[in-house]
Amino acid sequence: MDSRSHTHVTAALRLCLHALLAGLLALVVVRAVGEGAADTAAVVAVTLLTAALYAAGAVRSSAVQPEDSVQPKDSARPGSSVQPGTRAGAWWLGGLWVLWAALLVLSPDALWVAFPLYFLQLHFLPMRWALPAVVVTAAAAITSFVVHRQEIEPGAFIGPLIGAAVAVATVLGYDALFRESERRRELIVELVATRADLAEAERTAGTLAERERLAREIHDTLAQGLSSIQLLLRAAERSLPENAPATPHVRAAREAAQANLAEARSFVRALTPPDLEHGSLAAALERLCARTTAPELAVRFAVSGTPVELPTPYEVALLRTAQSALANTVRHAEARRAEITLSFMDTSVALDVVDDGRGFDPSGAPVPERGTGGDGGFGLPAMRARAGSLGGALSVESAPGQGTAVALTLPLPDTEAGRAA
Repeated sequence: MDSRSHTHVTAALRLCLHALLAGLLALVVVRAVGEGAADTAAVVAVTLLTAALYAAGAVRSSAVQPEDSVQPKDSARPGSSVQPGTRAGAWWLGGLWVLWAALLVLSPDALWVAFPLYFLQLHFLPMRWALPAVVVTAAAAITSFVVHRQEIEPGAFIGPLIGAAVAVATVLGYDALFRESERRRELIVELVATRADLAEAERTAGTLAERERLAREIHDTLAQGLSSIQLLLRAAERSLPENAPATPHVRAAREAAQANLAEARSFVRALTPPDLEHGSLAAALERLCARTTAPELAVRFAVSGTPVELPTPYEVALLRTAQSALANTVRHAEARRAEITLSFMDTSVALDVVDDGRGFDPSGAPVPERGTGGDGGFGLPAMRARAGSLGGALSVESAPGQGTAVALTLPLPDTEAGRAA
C-alpha cells in the first residue's frame, strides 16, 4: 500500500476522532442545560475551554503536517493532532486531561470523553507511559461514575475498561498493520529496482554476447581468409620472375589483402570484451577475482609459467570460461575458497577454476544454464563448445561434498600461425 493511502486512512480516522470528541462534549452541554443543574454555567465554560484547546491542537497539526504529506511511522496512529513525542504535545495533552478531570467533577456525563482521550494518550505518549495513562483515565472515569451515582454497578467498571482495551488493541493493531504494509512497500520498491537492474544486465549481457559472436565470426572467416590470401600471394610473388608482368598485380593484391586484414583485426579488437581492452588477460582475471563477492567467499588468482601473448579468441575463451565457472561457484557451490590459476606451458595454456564448495555429479543433473530457467552463466556445454572451436578441451572434476575443479586447456598456436591469426 502506498504511503499516501496511509495518509488518507489516518486523515479519515482523525476526522472521526474529532467528530467523536465534539459529539461527546456537546452531549455534556446538552444534558447539563436540559437538567437545569446549578453548575450548568461552569459545565458549559469548561466544555468550551476543552473544545477550544483541542481545536487549537488540531489546527496546529494541520499547519505543521498537511494531510497530503507522507507521514512517518510514528505519526500513523489515529487521532493525530499536534506533533506526537514533543514537549508541546505533552503539555497540550496534559491540559486536555486536566480540563476533562474538572469536567468529571461537574458532570457525570463527562466520563464518556475518556474514550477519545484513550486514543490521544496512546498516540502522543510512548507505550510505556501511554498504558499507565490509559489506566489512570479509566480509573478516573469509574471514580466519577461512583461518586456522582452514589452506587457501584458492574457497568461502571466494565464500560471504561472495555473501552480502554478496545483503544489499546486498535492502536497496536493499526501500528502492526502499518509496519507490515511499510515492509511490503519497501520490498516492492526493492523488487522493482532489482527487476530493472536485471533487465539492464540482460541487455548488457546480450550486447556483449553479440559483440563476441561478431568478433569470433570476423576472426574465423574474414581475418583467417585474408591471412591465407596474403600468405598465398606472398608465395606467388616469390615464385614469379622479378620482371614478370603479373608481379605488380600480385604485389598490389597482397598489399590490399594485408590492409584489409589489418582492418579486420581492428574490428575484432573493438568487439572484444571490455575487460581485455585495457590490459592483459592476467590483469582481467585478477580484476574478475577482486570484484567477485559472496558471503564468506575468498577468491584468489595466480599465474604459472612465463606469460606469452595470446590471440584474441584465446583470451576471450579463457576469460569467459573463468567468468562462467566463477559465477557458478558463487551461485551454486556455497564455497568458502575459490582459486583461478592461469598456466602457460610449452605447447598449451590452461585455466583452472577450483572451489571447495558442495560440488555436484557431472554425469547427473547439469549446472543451470542461461535460458533454462536457472540463473547460471554460459553453462558447461557452452564452455566445451568454446574450447572445441579452438582445438582445446574442457574437463570438470566434482563430486557431492568434494568441491569442483574446471580446467580449460588450449594448444598454443605456433609462431607462424600466431602471426597469421
